[in-house]
Amino acid sequence: MQNSQNFDLIVVGAGIVGLAHAYTAARRGLRVCVVERDAACVGASIRNFGFITVTGQGAGDTWRRAKRAREVWGEVAPLADIPQVHHGLWLTAFRPKALDVLQQFMATAMAEGCALLDVAEAARRAPSLQLDGAQAVLYSPHEMRVESRTAIGQLTRWLAETLGVQFRFSEAVLEVATPRVRTARATLHAERVAVCTNTEINGLFAERLAAHQLRLCQLHMLRVQPEPGFQLPGSVMADLSLVRYHGYSQLPAAAALRTQLDAEEGESLAHGIHLIVVQSADGSLVVGDSHHYGPVLEPFANQRVDELILQHMRRTLKLKDARVTERWVGTYPSSASTDCLIDQPDAATRMVLVTSGTGASTAFGIAEEVFANW
Repeated sequence: MQNSQNFDLIVVGAGIVGLAHAYTAARRGLRVCVVERDAACVGASIRNFGFITVTGQGAGDTWRRAKRAREVWGEVAPLADIPQVHHGLWLTAFRPKALDVLQQFMATAMAEGCALLDVAEAARRAPSLQLDGAQAVLYSPHEMRVESRTAIGQLTRWLAETLGVQFRFSEAVLEVATPRVRTARATLHAERVAVCTNTEINGLFAERLAAHQLRLCQLHMLRVQPEPGFQLPGSVMADLSLVRYHGYSQLPAAAALRTQLDAEEGESLAHGIHLIVVQSADGSLVVGDSHHYGPVLEPFANQRVDELILQHMRRTLKLKDARVTERWVGTYPSSASTDCLIDQPDAATRMVLVTSGTGASTAFGIAEEVFANW
């Protein structure tokens, strides 16, 4: 363990964005320290699906970063002893207008390696999908799933033990004036500082963040225990995802689908619901999610939102039994104009916030771009 208070890079925040910057810097031979206010990472990085998503990410920067991040996850996970729980994405189109969106998507460069399966082929390859009335199923081989709750801790330990990254937990950062970083316990020094503080939009550099008009987004998540032996083929989505994920929603055909969904699924859309289901190694399912926005979000979960999410799950999967065993909420910063905010308070400081809920999917790609231009 390093005892020095002088580093090449200090990272503020031990979520996946901070860890990605620590990893990228350490691989370049830099002396790195990560400072985290809590005793462990307990924010959005452990409250999500652990779903590294490429297909459906917004064209351009986000898709490119996700594609690269998926490659890095594939390299790092075995080294850090992080299990890859399952691979692939199965997105069922139930409405003809949803099929129109998928057909347009298949004509883009982002569909490379994907396949649009007819219902018979999808049923053969993915018997746990409920395909009554379905039009087709998009299959993507690119996705990977890790267990967020444990993967972040495993990545942290590996960075410390193998790459020599120093971690200072339970230590709030009070001021960043690079090369000086003042915490609640010490004054540290580094040539460069990366501020990756997720939802702390009223803390460090609040005056700079205010110009970006960020809001907080809160989502509902559930863990569901299915009947013994139930097995997902990979991560699962359905029609509502096509009007949420920008890789689909910005296609011309998505407008007509959105109009239909407004009429048929207005309550779900009002809560920002779209279905994602992934499976854990113990057989349980992680199911979500919803999206509610504001400058501050109350800590009270609405049971009706959970009921709607579970309704979509039952329409999409052949589940005989499904018992909710856990419920929780996650929070992340959200921007109406960008999926990721990279700000430069000065030449030696970068502030990096993922503002779209795509941190696990893009962080490693973002960190490489930050260092390439720093």
